[in-house]
Amino acid sequence: MTTTRLLAHTVEKPWGRTDIPAHIAAADGKRIGEVWFSPEQDKSLPLLVKYIFTSEKLSVQVHPDDAQARERGLAGGKSECWYILDAQPDARLGIGLTRDLTPEELQAAALDGSIEGLMDWKPVVPGSFYYIPAGTVHAIGGGVTLVEVQQNNDVTYRLYDYGRPRELHLEQAMAVSVATPYALPDRIVPVTAEERLVAGPGTPFILDMVQAGPGSEQRIEGEMLWFVPLAGSGTIDGQLWRQGECWLIEGSAALAADTGMSGLLARLP
Repeated sequence: MTTTRLLAHTVEKPWGRTDIPAHIAAADGKRIGEVWFSPEQDKSLPLLVKYIFTSEKLSVQVHPDDAQARERGLAGGKSECWYILDAQPDARLGIGLTRDLTPEELQAAALDGSIEGLMDWKPVVPGSFYYIPAGTVHAIGGGVTLVEVQQNNDVTYRLYDYGRPRELHLEQAMAVSVATPYALPDRIVPVTAEERLVAGPGTPFILDMVQAGPGSEQRIEGEMLWFVPLAGSGTIDGQLWRQGECWLIEGSAALAADTGMSGLLARLP
């Protein structure tokens, strides 16, 4: 049984921000777009947790599922989810399309830029939550702070990038895109809720919003779990935890909350 505070890595991005909350990272004038968490040793984990901070739209993209990725000689696909921590009044997420498109229509829209107008740009507020299955055409808009939990496979096919000089992957994207409207309901989950966010047949991970009152202690168990405290402070197996971190639990751990706790808890199915 081991409990490890994962290391936080800041990643500069042109679409990032300088106003990163101090409890997550020190921007020091840099445009930080991502803060992602990994073990100290060179160890590949099946899930990756990130904070994402945007000042402008990210590219329109899609990811393959596990079977499609393995057909291409890759380790696996990528499904992911987003929990919105903060959002400017006009913040949007592009998730799915406003109507069904054939592969030919999708490629033409990607080439002439009309795909931006065909995306379903959903307004978001703190607590908005979306699970993005592999194959979903998607884009993160500007002005959001979110936590992303994803399969830890670096496989992204870019369809459109607003004229930025970056490579597109249209052939690969056409092969894996589900070019339809998003099928799951919009959800708002307060940070104070106790609720299962991701589960069900075919999902590559399970995700819960969990709570604990001040002075409480509980034992959490699983072969491999990711604990992402969003509010509060306390100890985990005697080690101090605080919001803005990510912990890996292998086996079980005693989780105590000093000031009350809200957090995300991810695990494999």
